[in-house]
Amino acid sequence: MSRHTRRRSPWLALAAVGAASCVALAGIGPAFAAPPAPAAVVAAAPVKTAVTTASTEYAQRFLDLYNEIHDPANGYFSPQGIPYHSIETLIVEAPDYGHETTSEAYSFWMWLEASYGQVTGDWEPFNAAWTTMEKYMIPQAADQPTNSFYDPSKPATYAAEYDHPSKYPSQINSGVASGVDPIGAELKSTYGTSDVYGMHWIADVDNKYGFGGSPGGGCNTGPASTGTSYINTFQRGTQESVWETITQPSCDNFKYGGTNGYLDLFTKDASYAKQWKYTNAPDADARAIEAAYWAHTWAKAQGNESKIAATVAKAAKMGDYLRYSLFDKYFKKIGCTAPSCAAGTGRDSAHYLQSWYYAWGGATDTSAGWAWRIGSSTSHFGYQNPMSAWALSNVSVLTPKSPTAKDDWSKSLDRQLEFYQWLQSAEGGIAGGATNSWGGGYGAPPAGTSTFYGMGYQVAPVYSDPPSNQWFGMQVWSMERVAELYYATGDARAKKLLDKWVPWAIANTEVNANGTWAIPATLGWSGQPDTWNATSPGTNAGLHVTVVDKGQDVGIAGDYAKLLTYYGAKSGDAAAKSTAKALLDVMWENNRDDKGISTTETREDYKRFDDVMTGTTGDGVYVPSGWSGKMPNGDAIKPGVSFLDIRSWYKNDPDWPKVQAYLDGGPAPEFNYHRFWAQAAIATAMADYDRLLGTPTTPDTTAPTVPTGLTSPSKTATSVSLSWTASTDAVGVTGYDVYRGTTLVGTATGTTYTDTGLTASTAYSYTVRAKDAAGNISAPSTALAVTTSATGGDTTAPTVPTGLTSPSKTATSVSLSWTASSDAVGVTGYDVYRGTTLVGTATGTTYTDTGLTASTAYSYTVRAKDAAGNISAPSTALSVTTNAGPTPTPTVTTAPTSSCKVTYTANSWNTGFTASVKVTNTGTTALSGWTLGFAFPSGQKVTQGWSANWSQSGTQVTAANAAWNGNLAAGASVDIGFNGSHTGVNTAPSAFTVNGAACS
Repeated sequence: MSRHTRRRSPWLALAAVGAASCVALAGIGPAFAAPPAPAAVVAAAPVKTAVTTASTEYAQRFLDLYNEIHDPANGYFSPQGIPYHSIETLIVEAPDYGHETTSEAYSFWMWLEASYGQVTGDWEPFNAAWTTMEKYMIPQAADQPTNSFYDPSKPATYAAEYDHPSKYPSQINSGVASGVDPIGAELKSTYGTSDVYGMHWIADVDNKYGFGGSPGGGCNTGPASTGTSYINTFQRGTQESVWETITQPSCDNFKYGGTNGYLDLFTKDASYAKQWKYTNAPDADARAIEAAYWAHTWAKAQGNESKIAATVAKAAKMGDYLRYSLFDKYFKKIGCTAPSCAAGTGRDSAHYLQSWYYAWGGATDTSAGWAWRIGSSTSHFGYQNPMSAWALSNVSVLTPKSPTAKDDWSKSLDRQLEFYQWLQSAEGGIAGGATNSWGGGYGAPPAGTSTFYGMGYQVAPVYSDPPSNQWFGMQVWSMERVAELYYATGDARAKKLLDKWVPWAIANTEVNANGTWAIPATLGWSGQPDTWNATSPGTNAGLHVTVVDKGQDVGIAGDYAKLLTYYGAKSGDAAAKSTAKALLDVMWENNRDDKGISTTETREDYKRFDDVMTGTTGDGVYVPSGWSGKMPNGDAIKPGVSFLDIRSWYKNDPDWPKVQAYLDGGPAPEFNYHRFWAQAAIATAMADYDRLLGTPTTPDTTAPTVPTGLTSPSKTATSVSLSWTASTDAVGVTGYDVYRGTTLVGTATGTTYTDTGLTASTAYSYTVRAKDAAGNISAPSTALAVTTSATGGDTTAPTVPTGLTSPSKTATSVSLSWTASSDAVGVTGYDVYRGTTLVGTATGTTYTDTGLTASTAYSYTVRAKDAAGNISAPSTALSVTTNAGPTPTPTVTTAPTSSCKVTYTANSWNTGFTASVKVTNTGTTALSGWTLGFAFPSGQKVTQGWSANWSQSGTQVTAANAAWNGNLAAGASVDIGFNGSHTGVNTAPSAFTVNGAACS
């Protein structure tokens, strides 16, 4: 990963065994003691001579990157053909060494080869990649030899999880009941084996640590062994960062470490047995399945379906076992709030979310007779993959063979989409997740904690050093899957999530003409979601996200562009399409080097290389008092060691001198990293953009269908409400123009509109026209005649709203609620006033006022109104003071003397165009609000805008700030834009003003 110590691994599962004196950790490792035969070194990728030319620009870019990744001279693959985490060896993040690999890297490799098949029609590399993964990352039968002893009625023995490494080892406790594993027997019956078909999450490709343990070849065969070796790192609670881990072998036969190998660092028991253990990262397996779905789809379209049918069937099998991630860790019932809570007896232990891991293990001694399996109690939104859940439950070639698998994945699809909705913030970003085991020990969540089907909300689920949901990459990885689901199926739930998420992300994205660019990097969170109610979901008005800083994570920028490509291709959203293109272009033009695409990273976190822990405090490696052991190279493991002390070989790395200089007081070192997953993400984004948006097409000139079914569901003496049936369009309907006679009275993005300010007992005629993203406008609907009500009707106003209160507030918003009013003809809504200003209306009894100033007192009143147009007296006033903000309130300046700069660019086609506008405050003081003004010189029209409130009168155009981007600091910029129409000439405006002052 590219954000320092971000880890995607399971931090682990202290788990269980079936014998009282045996201990098992969700971990890693092969199983035989005999030394393996030397591994045959096979040629690294490419498997065959790669295609080098394509007929379109973005397909050519894909092939250029593909060939750079597969060029042996660049070092992306090991001699065995295994993808390294990165070309560079000195890198510490999720893996603690660059030439380790992860199931994540393999899953991105599947995507890369699927895209290669789509571009070239050659599917041999896709099959070869899966074969390599199956050989080196899915434990072989010899690596999990005692699975036949697994008893689904007693899947594991309990051990609590703790927040800090200093609280380990954790006591094994057979007194806490585990539930029944409801799928173990079914899987064995379906496949005729007790072996688990899933990837272990991490491996030491070059045996750098020296444990030895080549898949199928042995257990701890030592530093002289060649080939990849299963290992594990994270295992001791939410606070254990990569800098505090003690890397250990998957198969622990006590050859290295201490008296009991590494086991007694993690669990406490009377005695210890030699054992193997593996941990699966579900999002990686799900991504591999997702890639198999697209490979099948593309190969079928080419007539090549049979060429990958066997590999796709293996993906379906992987999905069968991936169901272990849908269950609580110890198969406890969902909603558990005490270790003594009821054990599950079937699907009552299923949360149906893709949790952080599943794990399995057992004895190395085939006569010992025990094995165990666990799920996970904690689910992070970033690990969800509704696309793979849909494919596993709806696509015949990917439907797993087990009888209950299709139903499990169908339920998981619905539950995952509910999870996203539950966690979506007011701005659009998705918050952390939930757990069924509060505090790692099935505790009760604190009073007031929001819940999802009984699971407690966690702002940073799984790990907190650094917080697991502050990295923007989690947003992109997860929401890209939602975008694929929307593209493939048109799922309305997915679209609703994206319609809110995409504008938020684009508003915080910068791509500049000078080649600079930035996307969100670190996120901040406040509040919590409303407790989930499936029949009446809350609005999450109190859950907020802020962009703390921005950066240039090229891998995430690639996947972000892919997300926008899928969304833009399906919805027709012009901003999504243009932003996807802009990101891909700016990286290609400014961040290319001889090995791929990269940017310079300053690694201040590398100061932690030599940190030590004193007692139970500090940022070093925790080793219990009295414990001692050795790594395979002889490095001592004892209290007071640092990350570097037990990895002394780092001092021989060619990049080590600049890290040492930093530790000696010099500047933080800089690196240009080439992570495998990041290069694959960018390459596949190029291929997807080419396939979905990049190939030139004939400009759309077809108008949307004519709106039908125009009717008036209600009216008063002064207003008419209208509704109609939605139009359809090839590129997507963007809105509707509503006419009273020949006068345009308003626009609507949906299929309803209310015309106000009318005269009583008067007949009016209405028509509606639909418009699309290309600027085409439909013919008018059939006219509807409506006569307003007479004034002699109901004249009694509703009762005055009572009980006005503020249940929550932030530095910039106030939430209000009140008791409903009553009325003879029915209350139709409420007007909310801040002082004497009408700030909004509500149909229910809640409202959130946003865009406020921190530490400021505001007075609110509410008036009820009825269907006859009567309005009540105001409620009793409520005074609310906003919370203190994180920074001082910017100096207010709205005078027309403000300095400004406006950059305007337009992309035209036929009679439509998309314009991007950057407004820069070049003055010395901040603007607390801004309004951009300009005139069209050639009769152009604004048809749809974003990131501002757009309006047009004649040739004059005005764009006022939105509630969230009104504060514009000195030197800061804001990017806004719109779609427009023209009549053949699209001359750019020649002059701009901000707050009335001319801009350069």
